[in-house]
Amino acid sequence: MHSLLSQSLPTYAQLLAALELACNEFRDSLDTRRVSNSNVSLEARTLGDQPAGFEAFSQIFNDEIAPQLSASNGGRYWGFVTGGANPVATYADWLVTLYNQNVSKGGDSVASQVERQAIKWLTELFELPAVFEGVMTTGATAANVLGAMTARQNAGLSQGIDVAKVGSKGLDCTVFAATPHASMVKALGLAGLGQETWIQIAREPGTEAMDIHDLARKLSECDSRGKIVIASAATVTGTDYDDLIRIAQLCRRHKAWLHVDGAFGIFERLLNGPNGKTQGIELADSITLDCHKWLNVPYDCGVFLTRHPHTLFATCNVDAPYLANSEEAFPFMSLGIENSRRFRALPVWATLLAYGKQGIKVEIQRNVAQAATLANWINASPAYELVKACELNVVVFSASAANTYDTEVLLAQLNEAGQVFMTPGRWQGSPVIRCAFSNWRTEQRDVELAIAELSRLAN
Repeated sequence: MHSLLSQSLPTYAQLLAALELACNEFRDSLDTRRVSNSNVSLEARTLGDQPAGFEAFSQIFNDEIAPQLSASNGGRYWGFVTGGANPVATYADWLVTLYNQNVSKGGDSVASQVERQAIKWLTELFELPAVFEGVMTTGATAANVLGAMTARQNAGLSQGIDVAKVGSKGLDCTVFAATPHASMVKALGLAGLGQETWIQIAREPGTEAMDIHDLARKLSECDSRGKIVIASAATVTGTDYDDLIRIAQLCRRHKAWLHVDGAFGIFERLLNGPNGKTQGIELADSITLDCHKWLNVPYDCGVFLTRHPHTLFATCNVDAPYLANSEEAFPFMSLGIENSRRFRALPVWATLLAYGKQGIKVEIQRNVAQAATLANWINASPAYELVKACELNVVVFSASAANTYDTEVLLAQLNEAGQVFMTPGRWQGSPVIRCAFSNWRTEQRDVELAIAELSRLAN
């Protein structure tokens, strides 16, 4: 007797045929479809009692849902820092779903070894010391949560408190930051360190970078037994890099944990090597990065790296008989938030293998050149103001006094046209438009289209 589910499901041949059709239609539509949709709706439906079948789902998805999804996978979606899913990673992600591995512990699959190798390759890609180990997460937010919790665990252990086991009662800990990403502030709250209790470090004039002298003074004045410094390898708006060498020296002097948020900024290391803007990141206690940004793998995939894997294990491990592990290495469920974990390492492993360091570097160079092209045009246009020099892949600009629209209206008009998509920001207290290039699909003609749209709105 067959179940209702088996009666209503298609064969793999039918699924593959439908998938091929959907892939081709979506790929062919990327140049013409709206990049974003602000006015969306979904028909209200009552959950049926009997199976509607695959055909019903396929029709509703194709008719109602797909047309209203953003073209964030395409080359003209420049909001946030959004990578596209490269072809090899896309195929690998299909395999992830097909094989449906639960990468919680080893002993029954090679999946854990693939993840460990992918993490090792990432440390080699970024020329980080081999001492760094870690775990793949759902994104930079989860990685930053691990950074906050591991730093908290370290602070507790230095005071004779195993926070993971007994809680944070009696913990004495102070956090310092200059321009933390919103996800880092969220992480501090989730870790019980507080979204509003961290110490604000001054910034270098005209930048979002940390003022080293102010950090030194506030670390010296602080009598907390536990100290955590949150630094940035590319801030979210200004793409500013903290002086990680000097920050690391101060952290060592004051026995402070150094966490560096390098979600997309760490990729600058492929362009300029370990002596570029990221110099000193190798001295951090922990690092956050995102693979679904500039590595261009599908959502979602972040990475948390630390030179203290035993502290990470002490933070996340919990013993239970049914969770027994036969491997000598730490199981990934004991290094992260989730026990059950998707095989998200495979698209990363496949991308690193298929494209190599040079292939990835070339795509990053292209995006940086595209950002420079747009920034140079804006800088020369009387209708716009380049509010900060473009030093990597993010262009920050506003409407000038000569423009018909103010900056916020201009952005709304730009996105409403659906040809490109950018996001808002604030710089030195004023609204700006933030345009981030991080998609392998972006071509020069996409930049030219954006310039044409901005020119139209300048009239």
